Amino acid sequence: MTQLETQLTALRQEAQQAIAAIVTLEDLEQLRIKYLGKKGSLSQVLGGMGKLSAEERPKIGSLANEVKEALQTGLDQKREALQAAQIEAQLEAEAIDVTMPAVYRPQGQAHPLTSTIDRMIDIFVGLGYTVATGPEMETDYYNFEALNFLPDHPARDMQDTLFLPDGNILRTHTSSVQIRYMEDNDPPVRIIMPGRCYRRDTVDATHSAVFHQLEILAVDEGLSFTDLRGTIKVFLEAMFGEIPIRFRPSFFPFTEPSAEVDVQWQGRWLEVMGCGMVDPNVLKAVGYDPETYTGFAAGLGVERIAMVLHQIDDIRRLYASDLRFLRQFQS
Repeated sequence: MTQLETQLTALRQEAQQAIAAIVTLEDLEQLRIKYLGKKGSLSQVLGGMGKLSAEERPKIGSLANEVKEALQTGLDQKREALQAAQIEAQLEAEAIDVTMPAVYRPQGQAHPLTSTIDRMIDIFVGLGYTVATGPEMETDYYNFEALNFLPDHPARDMQDTLFLPDGNILRTHTSSVQIRYMEDNDPPVRIIMPGRCYRRDTVDATHSAVFHQLEILAVDEGLSFTDLRGTIKVFLEAMFGEIPIRFRPSFFPFTEPSAEVDVQWQGRWLEVMGCGMVDPNVLKAVGYDPETYTGFAAGLGVERIAMVLHQIDDIRRLYASDLRFLRQFQS
């Protein structure tokens, strides 16, 4: 037996023993590189084949291939065994005991205010309106001046405004979103503006310092009070069904003429929203030509609608986070 044959036989035995002792895939890869890599032990042994005679080379070459195949087979089998063991260990570690008692997690549901807003939005989106939003902290300009609330005008007293130290205010209505939207968009406009508002109200069964509004704005050529009345009628019938509706003259600085809208609910008239044709001064403030365009607007309190729909007797229940109350609205 030549020296190379002896080296190859010893290399095979050494490598097979090393493979058998390996316990991780990382170590196995390092062992492969050690024996079968370009600079591995097998390559170093075969580097001496150049000194062999022509008769010895085929014999040593055949033996080298046998050694290489045997090592590669041993490495592959060991890799499969280690991978299978790794998967088995992972499955065992992640096993779920299906006989254990389940952890009860009560099903959540939308808050009555949220579900009411969603229902209103669905109705108006179906009528071709899009949703617009704006900041809850506003400037005097967007909350009042651009909406035709003149400085020191008595109409501002209706808003019970909360003023901030930096001179801004907490918006008293979502009407400010109308101005912001129209400043950035040319007519025609059909938007709804849901959102949270703030007023310096004394909290009682029907008033809250924090409340939600949804306002409607449409601006186009040729819109009239008839279009306003028809839109409101479609909306209220979608919310309440076919019920009597009436319009009463009223006053709002940003609409003229203006009206309050009542519905007959359970034998009595309930006020549900205010509305009117957009005042020309509001259109001028955003750069719209009031000689070309007209518009209508309406606004309603979400809490009022939710209380009517669900027969809630106290607005404070909507903000108390009492689960006994909220569980009544599970769908």
